[in-house]
Amino acid sequence: MQSGPVATRTPEPKDRSGGTPVIDSVSKAIIEQLQEDGRRPYAAIGKAVGLSEAAVRQRVQKLLDHGVMQIVAVTDPLTVGFRRQAMVGITVEGDIEPVSDALAEMGEVEYVVVTAGSFDLLIEIVCEDDDHLLEMINKRIRTLPGVRSTESFVYLKLRKQTYTWGTR
Repeated sequence: MQSGPVATRTPEPKDRSGGTPVIDSVSKAIIEQLQEDGRRPYAAIGKAVGLSEAAVRQRVQKLLDHGVMQIVAVTDPLTVGFRRQAMVGITVEGDIEPVSDALAEMGEVEYVVVTAGSFDLLIEIVCEDDDHLLEMINKRIRTLPGVRSTESFVYLKLRKQTYTWGTR
């Protein structure tokens, strides 16, 4: 005989291949809670989404393990000494992958996107100042084998940056 409440775990749905968890409404609600505050306690999240603290902990760990989300500190580049940001469109001759791989290895490159259209790749770079930006474009990006041309779009002001789109 059992006495006291019995904790039940709400299992996360699996896809039919047995791999990545299906992101159900409860997982989306957990993600939304963490997007509002990445340090929110699991107990508080559990109360908001109707699960136990342990069940939330398990779900969060699965989401992290499967690469569905990351929990990171996001800074404002201007407040930590990076005064110049730019989007750079890059046209490549030949295979795009070696160029995109090389760009992805550069610390100043925040993201690399393979595109269809006028550019083969779009990257966002964060630099300390204009001299740093010039060095990145002229000496590091344009000199990569396969880079045919670049076009830079220097950020004058960042009006919106959000990371809450993940569960819409």
